Amino acid sequence: MAEIKVPDLGESISEGTLHKWLVKVGDTVGQGDLLAELETDKVNLEISAEENGVIESILRGEGENVAVGEVIAVIGSGAGASAPAAPAAAAEATAAEKESAPTAAPAAPPAPATVPAPAADSGAYYASPAARKLAREKGIDLNGVSARDPIGRIQHDDVHANAARPAAAPAAASTAPAKPAAPASGAAADPAKPIERQRMSRRRQTIATRLVEAQQTAAMLTTFNEVDMTAILDIRKRRKDAFKEKHDVGLGFMSFFTKAVVGALKAYPLLNAEIDGQDILVKKFYDIGIAVAAKEGLVVPVVRDADRLGFAEIERSIGELASKARSNSLALSDLQGGSFTITNGGVFGSLLSTPILNAPQVGILGMHKIQLRPVAIDEERSENRPMMYIALSYDHRIVDGAEAVGFLVKVKEMLEDPETLLLEG
Repeated sequence: MAEIKVPDLGESISEGTLHKWLVKVGDTVGQGDLLAELETDKVNLEISAEENGVIESILRGEGENVAVGEVIAVIGSGAGASAPAAPAAAAEATAAEKESAPTAAPAAPPAPATVPAPAADSGAYYASPAARKLAREKGIDLNGVSARDPIGRIQHDDVHANAARPAAAPAAASTAPAKPAAPASGAAADPAKPIERQRMSRRRQTIATRLVEAQQTAAMLTTFNEVDMTAILDIRKRRKDAFKEKHDVGLGFMSFFTKAVVGALKAYPLLNAEIDGQDILVKKFYDIGIAVAAKEGLVVPVVRDADRLGFAEIERSIGELASKARSNSLALSDLQGGSFTITNGGVFGSLLSTPILNAPQVGILGMHKIQLRPVAIDEERSENRPMMYIALSYDHRIVDGAEAVGFLVKVKEMLEDPETLLLEG
C-alpha cells in the first residue's frame, strides 16, 4: 500500500486546491502515471503515482483545499473494489438513518459547531494559505473570523487575533454576515434576473490580493511618453525573413523593448531594486518578467540574465515561456524572482493604460498599440508616423520623478535609434 501525498509546492506555498482527478477508485495505475491536477497560487501541478497498483481510495474531492504532505489517495496492490465499498455503505447507511429517524433531524445542526474542521474547507470565506493552515492547527472556524483586508481576504494575523480572544469570536461571526447581505439591490435583488455565480480560481484570488497589496503598499505613480516606431518597423521589414531563416524564430517587438529596458536599468539602477524594510536592495542582474495573459489569469514568467542574451535568444525564451503559460505547464522556477516587468496591452488593442507594479519590484513598463498619428517633423511639415504610447509605473518611495522620466526617455531614445541597443542593451 502507498499513500499519495500532496508534494512540496515550493517556497511560501503551503497548500493548493485539487483541480481535477484523472483516475477513479478501482483504476490500475503504473509508476509515473498522472493521478491528479493541483492548482496553487502560481501554477498548476500534476501529481504522479510513485509505484504500480490499484486506486483503493480517494480521500479528498475536486475543489477541496489540501495541505502539503496531506494524504489524498491510497494505492494498494489488490483489486481495489472492496475498499470503496465501505464509504459507499456508510453513505447509504447515513441516508437510511435520516429517512427512518426524522425526529433526529433537529439534533444534526449542532455538529458543525463542535467540529470546526469541516467548515475550514467549505470555501465560504476567502483566506490565505497561511491563514487556513493556522486555523486547522488551532481548530478555528474561518467563517467566524473577521478580515481586516479591504477585499475581505482573511490573513494569518486575523486568525491569530481570533485565537487570542475566543469569547469575542461568536459575536463577530454573528454580525459579520449581516454586512454583505444588506446591500441587496439591482439584479441581485430581483430573482427574475439570471445570475451565474462562479468561484474565483486560486490564481485569480492571488492576483486580486497582490494587486491590491501593491496599490496599498507602494507610493505608485505613472509617467508617460511616446515612441516613433518607424526605425524598428523598418528593421523588422528588412530583416525578418533572414532572421527567421537563421534563428528559426520570429523577430518581434519584445526583444527590442527588453534590450531597451536593460539599457535604461543600467543608467537608472534604482528601478532595478526593491525595498527590504529600511534598506534598498539594488540588483546587479537583469531578470526581466514578461506578463502573459493565460486562460486562468495573468502570469509573469521571467527571462533570466536578459543582458547576456541576443535578440534571437530573447525571442525564443519569451515564446517558450508564453507557450508554457498558455498550456498551464509553467514551473514555479519560471515565475520566481524577476527584477523588472514589461507588459504589452497593445496586443489587445489598448491605446493607453496604467500598469500596476509587480511587487516587490519598483518598476513596470507598459507597451501599447502602434497607431499612425500625424507628427510634426519640423515647423513646416508633418508626417503620419507609427507611434506607440509607453507608460512607466514606479514606486515613488525610492524612485524620484526625475529618475522615472529619465528612464522612460532613455527607453524612447534607444527604441527610436535601435543601433544603440547593441551598445547599451
